[in-house]
Amino acid sequence: MNKLDKLRAIRQALAANGASIGSWMQIPHASVAELMGDAGFDWIAIDLEHGSISLHQLPDLCRAIELGNTLPLVRLAQGGLSECKQALDAGAAGVIVPMVETADQLRRVAAACRWPPAGTRGVGFSRANLFGKRFADYQHEAQAPLLVAMIEHVGTLEHLPKILSVEGLDAIFIGPYDLSASMGLTGRFDDPDFKAVTGRIRTLADAASIACGVHVVAPSREELAARINDGYRFVAHSIDAVFLSSSLRNAHLPA
Repeated sequence: MNKLDKLRAIRQALAANGASIGSWMQIPHASVAELMGDAGFDWIAIDLEHGSISLHQLPDLCRAIELGNTLPLVRLAQGGLSECKQALDAGAAGVIVPMVETADQLRRVAAACRWPPAGTRGVGFSRANLFGKRFADYQHEAQAPLLVAMIEHVGTLEHLPKILSVEGLDAIFIGPYDLSASMGLTGRFDDPDFKAVTGRIRTLADAASIACGVHVVAPSREELAARINDGYRFVAHSIDAVFLSSSLRNAHLPA
């Protein structure tokens, strides 16, 4: 798989006001990753923050996702600088950064994700460049991996215009549970105040020509289409465990 071509295709779609649809995985098994990667998504986000996946499992999970011509992304646990390097060296084509609150924080992460001259990430042989065999080609990919910032606190709104101006940012992604919790409205996504905040986030993103993302957690093509119609353009459709749970609930005959 040519990751650079896949990255360009996603960026071109977003630049043309199109949508990029991916999914999420939390189950640390390469067979699950292989199934997810073969399902037709643009990307699969491997969740280090809330799943039980460890850094040492990333190479096998990335390999399995790539078999389906799908980009592996990593949702970092904290956004630490060494964590960025380890995720990308393992083969991730980009990172989703949790709890972004300031532009300076995001700039540090962006620099830690990029090889010089674009950033400060350490250069070396790794699984990402097939341990040196694809070193020359990987230099281009390593200049600009996909960068997605999660907006998860209501206090971040005052900093959002500057966050959206950070060079190299491809999309922002609303973390609805943490965002609603920061407002004292945990999980109350239909509350008018919560809807007003998410609407404000999307408006600011649109004004900055940055794609705004959201997670459609329960599997639903109708809900997915509705969120895209609302203007969300970087959309995660469900999670491996939720897909499995939903299928199991519908697998038995009525009593």
